[in-house]
Amino acid sequence: MSEELTVRLMKREEVTLLVDWAAEEGWNPGLNDAEIFWNTDPEAFIAADVGTELIGGGAITSYGGEYGFMGFFIIRPEFRKRGYGNSLWQMRRDKMIARLSPGTVVGLDGVFEMRDFYARGGFVFSHRNLRFVYSSSSRKVSFHKNIIPADQISFDQLAQYDRTCFPASRDNFLQEWMSQHYSRAVGYVDDGHLEGYGVMRQCRKGFKIGPLFANNQQTAEVIYSYLVNSVAGTEVFLDVPENNPAAMSLVRQFGMKEIFGCARMYLGSTPKIMHDRVYGVTTFELG
Repeated sequence: MSEELTVRLMKREEVTLLVDWAAEEGWNPGLNDAEIFWNTDPEAFIAADVGTELIGGGAITSYGGEYGFMGFFIIRPEFRKRGYGNSLWQMRRDKMIARLSPGTVVGLDGVFEMRDFYARGGFVFSHRNLRFVYSSSSRKVSFHKNIIPADQISFDQLAQYDRTCFPASRDNFLQEWMSQHYSRAVGYVDDGHLEGYGVMRQCRKGFKIGPLFANNQQTAEVIYSYLVNSVAGTEVFLDVPENNPAAMSLVRQFGMKEIFGCARMYLGSTPKIMHDRVYGVTTFELG
């Protein structure tokens, strides 16, 4: 490296820049991602400088010190293959660990070609998360007696259900995620019991559904159908965990096309969540 790399906390406007860089990489971020991600954990965003120039960054999100997630790892193209990315990642990993309680699990979604690199940093492969795209041909007036707007469901009930599918409580994030502009959030309620929920947000291109959590494939199908039919004719993306066979069956049923994927890896033990309820992960950036 010709110049030393230094790291610091990002400023709010730099997170917007990081999201713009992610869009240039083809990650297709949501329209509200920068604001919501910042509000979730302002101390998560690490800036990488060479001299006075911002050359990259990444997130080390802490969920109450109970779970950590590393994402948004970007080095500007003109600064790659010079050792800066390796240094930034090592620094972020160490800072991530320092932000958490001892022994806390850290997750990440990394592109497949970086799997060996992350393994050298102590991360162990769990499964693949695969991105699929789908576009229905015509918009339908969709109704199902069990589908209810999320704002008509007790937040405590939603948060408790989410906790079965995610390794830590994330109430602040959920409140903003489910009420963001250009989005739709619904739950599947049967006899007063929440049996699944999904959020669809508008992105730079089309929409992404995430999370999509459900007790079973039939419930996931109803939630998914309701969401995609509301924006028919537009591409809808879903990031599906390959370790849930029912989720993979769902994408085959709808004829979705696989376009991208990441390796889910953990520093520490695989979290004890109900993996069979996860039909779509929330985001590759914050878990």
